[in-house]
Amino acid sequence: MRPEVVAHRGASEDIAEHTLAAYLDALDSGADGLECDVRLTADGHLVCVHDRDLRRIAPERRHQVISTMELADLHDLDVASWKRPWAELDDEAPVVDESLHGVLTLRKLLEVAADHPRRVELAIETKHPTRYGGLVERRLVQLLRDFGWDHAEAPVRVMSFSHTALQRVRRLAPDLRVVQLFEHAPMWPALRRMIGEDWIVGPGIGELTDHPGLAWRLAEGRHEVHAWVVNTPEQLALCREIGVSAVITDRPRVIRGLVDAT
Repeated sequence: MRPEVVAHRGASEDIAEHTLAAYLDALDSGADGLECDVRLTADGHLVCVHDRDLRRIAPERRHQVISTMELADLHDLDVASWKRPWAELDDEAPVVDESLHGVLTLRKLLEVAADHPRRVELAIETKHPTRYGGLVERRLVQLLRDFGWDHAEAPVRVMSFSHTALQRVRRLAPDLRVVQLFEHAPMWPALRRMIGEDWIVGPGIGELTDHPGLAWRLAEGRHEVHAWVVNTPEQLALCREIGVSAVITDRPRVIRGLVDAT
């Protein structure tokens, strides 16, 4: 089985995560899809950011929290230099186009995918807990409707570790594909009883590696499986062996090459 190769926060091994540059590089590498995390700003915009605060991607503003900031404030941030801390000392480093390295809105990412000459899948993770609760999913579904992407055939799936969040998505857009993420093998028996028959399941690759029994139960079950974060040939081989249909990776160029070669 040829799994779909999905770029985790873009080509994030080499380029600062969640930036337009990372996503464009992932598309150039032949990634079938793009994965992103979304958070809601204080003025109601969905932005592609993983952490609740800025301590990792903009250390000079470490104490600020995404949900308390407006989009204009985020636009002024350098969220890429943490990935290349010595770039200013490298005379041979390529010139950086700063327009490709700022905070990215989800709307812009959707536009990039919509304008691409081939179909690009989007795996969008809503982050919880958040002060805005269900407003995140409502904003997300509204935005997807603007693109006509709130149905089963849309190139979009919504992911979350929060079962409640995915229930909200299904109430708002009953046919939209959803992925129940989980990272601890003992959670699976309870989740299996809670999720819908057509829900996709998203285990971490570490759990599949460390718990072969879980891997084969998922392989033999009725749910489609998407695994994260698959970065090595060995991890990819396991995913292919158990029939994982999508692998989310920091290394889309490498993993796509491996998939195409076998």
